[in-house]
Amino acid sequence: MNQLAKALLDIEAVTLAPNTPYTWASGLRSPIYCDNRLTLSSPDVRTLIADLLAERIKPLRVDVIAGTATAGIPHAALVAERLGLPMIYVRGSAKAHGKGNQIEGRIEAGQRVVVIEDLLSTGMSSIEATQAVKAAGATVVRIQAIFSYGMTRLMKNLEDAQVNADALLTFSELLETAVETSYISREEQERLQDWAIDPVKWSEAFMVAAKQN
Repeated sequence: MNQLAKALLDIEAVTLAPNTPYTWASGLRSPIYCDNRLTLSSPDVRTLIADLLAERIKPLRVDVIAGTATAGIPHAALVAERLGLPMIYVRGSAKAHGKGNQIEGRIEAGQRVVVIEDLLSTGMSSIEATQAVKAAGATVVRIQAIFSYGMTRLMKNLEDAQVNADALLTFSELLETAVETSYISREEQERLQDWAIDPVKWSEAFMVAAKQN
């Protein structure tokens, strides 16, 4: 059983609702909701994540730990502390006041950087963060996330941007643990996996079925 998957399910940082999906701001229906901010309120889970992230990142021999604003910042801080490395964080866009910084903290050309993100869906916000780091002359070794939905669109976006990414926990691994703990059934697991392949098609099919019922 995946320890991190079980921990996220236990504290309800991840909830699965294949029969009553959540509605995103775009109107898309999603059978999963992930809120990794809740991990910050659970010392045991917070520590587990920091330890796992540090373990994944240490072999990369990076010079700087970067966190995405805002969800990646606390996890980046914990990892930087464990590895004894400098930390920066990257805003979604440059400030409209002061020095107009998009990157907060000190970064130098040629440094090797890992970008920490809490969640990967389409990956676009993380990719934009890597572009800001590259524009500063540094090298992005990898985006290191806590959780990834594993969407087909994510893989395409990463490939187009020529960015490497990794997650401590993937959607398929989470579902397997959810079945093992009787959180969902095998039938529900299959339906949830279909969502990750094509969320738009899944959402449309759900809406049609809901109207028919």
